[in-house]
Amino acid sequence: MQASIDRGVLLLAASALLSAAGLSAETPKPASAATVAAQRATAAALPIDDGQDAAFAHRGFIATRGDPLIRAADGRPVWNLDAYKFVTGPAPATVNPSLWRHAALLAANGLFKVTEGVWQVRGFDVSNMTVIRGDKGWILIDPLTSKEAAAAALELVDAQLGKRPVSAVIYSHSHADHYGGVRGVVDEKDVAAGKVAVIAPARFIEEAASENIMAGAAMGRRASYQFATGLGPGAQGQMTSGIGPALSAGTTTLIAPTDTIAKTGETRSVDGVSLEFQIVSGTEAPSEMNVWIAPARTFLAAEIATCTLHNILTPRGAKVRDAHLWAEVLDEAVQRYAPKSDTLIASHCWPRFGQGELTGFLAAQRDNYRYLHDQTVRRMNRGETMDEIAEQVVQPPELAGTWANHGYYGTYRHNAKAIYQYYLGWYDSVPAHLDPLPPTDRATRYVAAMGGKAKVLALARKAMAAGDYRWSSDLLDQLVFAEPANAAARAALADSYEQQGYQAESAIWRNQFLSAAKDLREPAKAPPRNSHNEDVIAAVPTRLLLDSAATRYDPAKLGRTRVALDLVFPERQERASLEAGPTTLFGRNVGFEHPDATLTGPRRLILGLLFLKVPLAQLEAVGLKVEGDRAAVEALAGSLDPLPGPFNIVEP
Repeated sequence: MQASIDRGVLLLAASALLSAAGLSAETPKPASAATVAAQRATAAALPIDDGQDAAFAHRGFIATRGDPLIRAADGRPVWNLDAYKFVTGPAPATVNPSLWRHAALLAANGLFKVTEGVWQVRGFDVSNMTVIRGDKGWILIDPLTSKEAAAAALELVDAQLGKRPVSAVIYSHSHADHYGGVRGVVDEKDVAAGKVAVIAPARFIEEAASENIMAGAAMGRRASYQFATGLGPGAQGQMTSGIGPALSAGTTTLIAPTDTIAKTGETRSVDGVSLEFQIVSGTEAPSEMNVWIAPARTFLAAEIATCTLHNILTPRGAKVRDAHLWAEVLDEAVQRYAPKSDTLIASHCWPRFGQGELTGFLAAQRDNYRYLHDQTVRRMNRGETMDEIAEQVVQPPELAGTWANHGYYGTYRHNAKAIYQYYLGWYDSVPAHLDPLPPTDRATRYVAAMGGKAKVLALARKAMAAGDYRWSSDLLDQLVFAEPANAAARAALADSYEQQGYQAESAIWRNQFLSAAKDLREPAKAPPRNSHNEDVIAAVPTRLLLDSAATRYDPAKLGRTRVALDLVFPERQERASLEAGPTTLFGRNVGFEHPDATLTGPRRLILGLLFLKVPLAQLEAVGLKVEGDRAAVEALAGSLDPLPGPFNIVEP
């Protein structure tokens, strides 16, 4: 949803109106009586806590950092190991009791011995770094999100276990929290010299590069809600990301793999350690693999079997994942790897110990995804719609009895809708939904049809008083979209969202509700974001970058019928081209016979022209060469919209 009104002006006006009425829009509210009752009901229905998860989460603890703050080179903190120290004792009424228990387990941080020759650094980021002792050095699996966090993790390993070189890095999959810290643990010169192997699943580099290119702006803004980057940890704030504490805020880096794994059963001897790989691409990530560490009889399940139900469609946005395949590869793991493993680890959460325990755990995770898939499809084929299915497919007691099957990250309702979308898309075949009015138009008419803003607000407040927050949020969402400056509506919707957040078992549902409440109450601040090293950009294929630039092309601004540009990147020994026409902009990996102009120089300079809108003269001053029709270059550059900034989500 695009920002069509100056949001700051609206918020100031809303705040002034509330102040005049003696109300505060900005302070988080306590749990309502309905939320207190809901938390009690949730607590009463939870499985018996036998203490096993806590024992596993703390087993093998060696040490953690003395200084809880991990800092970037400029001194700014990128991670705080003490961020969740407050999670002790009984759950407060503002946190779902199941999530509170879960957050306490995720708060454990430091270096842990898993089994002979295998350790993990946990709690230094949203993900874990696994450490294997090789003949000559350390083999590291998944070096966290940022180089600062990864460097701190390796420093702890060397301090406690003895300093050794890193002999290999393994990326389990193509998400940044599993490769982004690589430059914090190895030097690319050592990789190029053959001293360090970098191993990844097939198509890793393509998938890692493309993950956020096309829809990066939208994904980034939505991710700020999913991970609550605008909120601090707290009983009325962020309560982990469900699958780990949170994302570290340092520099994301990338070194290309020197070896890739294409099929299940492939083996490698890495620094004297025998490893076998299971390809699980198309489940949690488009390029992903699990690792069986043969001498340690340890199976690393990457991110397909952790301490929570995962997302079939992540709320930040992504391509829908294959729940059926997810269950299939988990079944393969049960059959192929569980019988020869005594320990199960993952790149998030804590380990499982004992062959019987890990076999049961993998089977329970398998059945959780398969039940969700099969029951969604069963109802889908009976004609039930996405929303109807989401209400009816409820986790059965046989699966809910396993804590790790709970929805601390993904949820049954969200995943049922995702599975429906995977097969049938968003349209439910009801013609009224085929061509609905846009949100603001629809909201304005609904508010009028319900008797006006006062009536809608009264209905919403009545629903809130009854604890019916789903309905009150629905009503108030219509009112805010119809009247964004309505201070009472904004305040009430923030309060309604807040109570839904407090009640949520899923950490990222909580994050989204509370982030929305904050956006309604106060001007949004730019969320902290990981900075991307140039090697991340360098990994993106030129054609994909040109296609991304084409999504910002406004033909009306071109001012001529056609522009054809050749792009020459000597440092990459690469030639490409752009052709702008009356309706579209096309990028190609070949040049024109007679271009209007040719741009020659480092690719980053031409990307500066296309993406950052750096003036052409400024780029020429630092080495860009322009031959031919300079006006054609200016015309094409001028036809590209600026990179999109933050946009509104909970209002027009």
